[in-house]
Amino acid sequence: MRVLGIDPGSRRTGWGVVQFEGTRLHHLGAGTIAVPEKLPLAKRLHMIHQGLQQVIAEHQPEAVAVEEIFFAKYANAALKLGHARGVALLAAAQAELEVHEYPPAVVKRTVVGRGAADKQQVGRLITALLRLKSPPEEDAADALAVAITHIQASRSKAIAR
Repeated sequence: MRVLGIDPGSRRTGWGVVQFEGTRLHHLGAGTIAVPEKLPLAKRLHMIHQGLQQVIAEHQPEAVAVEEIFFAKYANAALKLGHARGVALLAAAQAELEVHEYPPAVVKRTVVGRGAADKQQVGRLITALLRLKSPPEEDAADALAVAITHIQASRSKAIAR
């Protein structure tokens, strides 16, 4: 199973591809689509969309896992995040991929063991789980965590059958 995890953001969208073979997780790639903050929102969203299309074409995932929106303190920030999520969902739909969504607390609980983990803890555990030489950027680590969450959820469903 090859999964693309996405941590959407209107300025930085993290992505990470994880493959599950046998009993092992394999890191296939990760990065951040960073767009200039001063660009109009529509242009930033277009750049994010193009970046995600390129990642999908290059890595050929079987499924996409996207982090759900957390309840932001500022409505405007949540709205922009929602736009970025929409672009991620669109890119996956255009590639005819299954999309699965997970709340941030579930992602953190799956990877770290507690829903209130900070970004550094997520990065350290991702580094260990995927046997990386160094921690990925925060947004990429979050995206890898989303991909791993989907893999674990899929395995749990398969075992329950």
